[in-house]
Amino acid sequence: MQQSLSYVLFTPYTVAKSRTGGVLSRLLSRVSLELVGAQMIAMDSQVTDEYAQIIRSREKEENTNISELLHTYIERNLGPSFGSAHRSLLLLFRGENPTEQLSQVVGSFQSDVASVETVTGESIRDTYADLIYLDETRTEVRYFEPAVITAQSQAEADQTLALFSRWIDGQPNIITNRPADYYKDVERTLVIIKPDNWKYASSRPGMIIDMFSRSGLRIIGIKVLKMSVAQALQFYGPTKDGLKARLAPIYGMQARELLEGEFNVHLPAQLEETLTESFGDMYSEEQFERIVEFMAGIKPSDLDESDWDKPGLVKSMVLIYEGKNAVQKIRTILGATDPNKAAAGTIRREFGSNIRVNAAHASDSSASAEREMAVLDVNENTTLALLTDYLSTKGVSHP
Repeated sequence: MQQSLSYVLFTPYTVAKSRTGGVLSRLLSRVSLELVGAQMIAMDSQVTDEYAQIIRSREKEENTNISELLHTYIERNLGPSFGSAHRSLLLLFRGENPTEQLSQVVGSFQSDVASVETVTGESIRDTYADLIYLDETRTEVRYFEPAVITAQSQAEADQTLALFSRWIDGQPNIITNRPADYYKDVERTLVIIKPDNWKYASSRPGMIIDMFSRSGLRIIGIKVLKMSVAQALQFYGPTKDGLKARLAPIYGMQARELLEGEFNVHLPAQLEETLTESFGDMYSEEQFERIVEFMAGIKPSDLDESDWDKPGLVKSMVLIYEGKNAVQKIRTILGATDPNKAAAGTIRREFGSNIRVNAAHASDSSASAEREMAVLDVNENTTLALLTDYLSTKGVSHP
């Protein structure tokens, strides 16, 4: 069956209340779709109005005029207000019948609100959305928050994606929407949710983001990434000398002990230095290559150097966090590099396996964050390319 593309839009309220991780967990663990794109966006008035009209034109959902409520909500809440744009999160999913699958997980709005005991938490909207009427007549709405918005049909999804493709060209990947004074005291830091979290459908990436939400920091950028070998080599390059200095003596000592045990002889200390320079350096190089393989899905030695810049074979997610003491806050929640030494309740203690397969990476300084953002080209608009390629299969050209 032909694969299609659809979307889920996290509302500004969901993003601001740090519910991103919880919602993402539901989506990733309950659909047989691939998450192929993610971008923080701040919609302007024009695209907000056009999007609201698409939602308004959908068929009315059973018993309620939800499309009208959504239309009004979008007009009032997704676009700028009081001179400030608002962060929303756009996720792109690819697979068979994506609109149907996403609609089921997103869910409808609770129709029976006579008692709190009738409320369930099965779908995303059951848990995170609200539709509260003024009284039992259900003629006037007191409060409405949809939490997320997704398409009702594939035709509507394609229409919305075409709108976003026209608008998103030239939009920044990093959202800067606060007054100038705010930025005097804030740091930005980079997080990678590593490939071990994406091997199969799992709530783990969302759970990790949810744990990071304890920092009180703002997510201002997000990107689904297949790290190339070239990026992995450059990204982890600064750790190579330290890795060699730490591991080479260990391997040299182990080689000496192995030889002494095998031949029942005592070897001089000078020989250990020689073994360190030969076997130690060799094995340290191998360990560095394994790090690159883990992040890119292939060893540099198994790939022609001319192909090092091509996208890797495994998926990661890059997030940019912003706020006071962002670097320290994120690294405290992340935990020590070795999961066995990480404090209880940290991400690496909960989800890490070993020093290499340790769930997530976080920048160790503001300077490192800037370097890492440049290496991973966080300002590259991969969402636009996904939308353009998909819409071309539908006969829709990008203007």
